[in-house]
Amino acid sequence: MPLYKKHFFDTNTQILVWEITETFEGLHSEVVLNMKNRTRLESMKSQMHQRGFLSVRKLLQEAGYNDLDLYYDEFGKPHLKDAKYISITHSHHFSAIIISDKTVGIDIELHREKIIRIADKFADKEFQYLNKNNPFEYVQKLTVIWGAKEAIFKIQNEKGISFKDHISVQSFDLEKGTTTANLNFGRLHKQFNIYYESIEGFGLVYALEA
Repeated sequence: MPLYKKHFFDTNTQILVWEITETFEGLHSEVVLNMKNRTRLESMKSQMHQRGFLSVRKLLQEAGYNDLDLYYDEFGKPHLKDAKYISITHSHHFSAIIISDKTVGIDIELHREKIIRIADKFADKEFQYLNKNNPFEYVQKLTVIWGAKEAIFKIQNEKGISFKDHISVQSFDLEKGTTTANLNFGRLHKQFNIYYESIEGFGLVYALEA
């Protein structure tokens, strides 16, 4: 069973990661789907996307839930019926969820050099502490920055928020696994604690409101 990782960040927050090795048929036979999500699954053109979608339902089951406990609001943000907070992510052959009593967001991204070409679209102040002369570290840190901003956006999820202009990630060392970030959008001013790690060539990042 490819449950890659399951741990409690604290007594109220658990993170689960799935390595997707099963076939579509194998995953589909082991999960419960509500009628809306059955239709949604059938509309997906990519089998990789389908498998990612189903693997998230496997993670829900590992956490003691199923698809019937999950619903989405008008903005596409997931919620659990027991009022706990949940955030969902998947990329290539990994998926992950975070469930907590607190507002949380999570993102997983493949480490790849392509992120260098789009860095100026989501990073701004962060360039002050990034070292372009160390390509490995540069890609890793850019992935953390993108993941942190994506996780924060999943928490706040408001139209008009710009990763580059409204969310800033403070300087960090890769080895420490933690930093902070700020969201400043209109009258909204929030700080977040950011946690990150590397998993088999992927960057896993999650955010909790400070």
